[in-house]
Amino acid sequence: MSGTRNSILLDVHAHLAPVFVDRLANQGGVSWDPANSVMTVDGHAVGMKALFRPEELRAWMQQNGVAHAWISAPPPLYRQQLRGADARAWVGYVNDGLSEIAAASEGAFTALMHLPTEAPGEAAAIARAWIDRHHKLFAMPAGTGDDRTLGDAEFEPLWNVLDDAGAFVFFHPGECADGRLSAYYLTNLLGNPYESTVAIAHMVFSGVLERYRNFVPCFAHAGGMVPMVAGRWERGHATARPGLDTQLAPPSKLMSRIHVDCICHSEAAAELADRTFGADNVVFGSDWPFPMGLPDPHRQLADFAAERRTRYLADNPARLLARFNSSNKDSA
Repeated sequence: MSGTRNSILLDVHAHLAPVFVDRLANQGGVSWDPANSVMTVDGHAVGMKALFRPEELRAWMQQNGVAHAWISAPPPLYRQQLRGADARAWVGYVNDGLSEIAAASEGAFTALMHLPTEAPGEAAAIARAWIDRHHKLFAMPAGTGDDRTLGDAEFEPLWNVLDDAGAFVFFHPGECADGRLSAYYLTNLLGNPYESTVAIAHMVFSGVLERYRNFVPCFAHAGGMVPMVAGRWERGHATARPGLDTQLAPPSKLMSRIHVDCICHSEAAAELADRTFGADNVVFGSDWPFPMGLPDPHRQLADFAAERRTRYLADNPARLLARFNSSNKDSA
């Protein structure tokens, strides 16, 4: 497939927050201010109004030639402190809302159903229920909100469900708890890529990506810092550093299991991502509507080589769509 400068086949990383006022009344800790278009979630005012306006995403897509977007909940809606019935109720609200937004979009959006990483048992049940409805596209936080990791045994049922279905899972960082990052916006500038890097490290060194080879993991922000440290991981495996199981596949054999979006803000970083994960595994993501993404993609990617732009905007997304469109055809 040949791409043009003005066409983007798929955006895998776009955020919307569903607002259904009658249903929000039943969600403790969340309120909606219609006069100011502000959602308050556990005391935090989410004031980025475009998150609540699907029509603004569609207008942005039309302006930038984006044919389709896979929409997911933004981090302020993760609410990783919830458990049990409260977690089920909140995630049910989010997923039903995203599904209805997608259904009303005239084919512009497909919902990535939210999986609560902090409650892996609940996440497995939620994934199974949507897969039973022929939906195989999901999103989940890259961390649990505490010290647990994606390599822990309690996640095995979730990986089993996702792998059996050959699902797509978009991993997005949530809050970084390192207090040293409170200055200079480092919770985002450094914390976000750090969170994704930690998640990938645990999935690699625990053997998750080796055992479960059928689901498609895709990480935000070009896989965080992994392109820079993948060689160091390989050296650690080769020299049998303490705690590493050298009977498992070396990291270099698993990088091609991972898709990433192209949000890395320099072509040098993009080239490293290509070399680390494979040139076919980097796809377009905008992080809409957040300014740390690619709100002006054609200008922001203008200096990238034409061949690289074509892969990110057209060829690589086409392979994802070919794999998942048919399996997702009966769901929003």
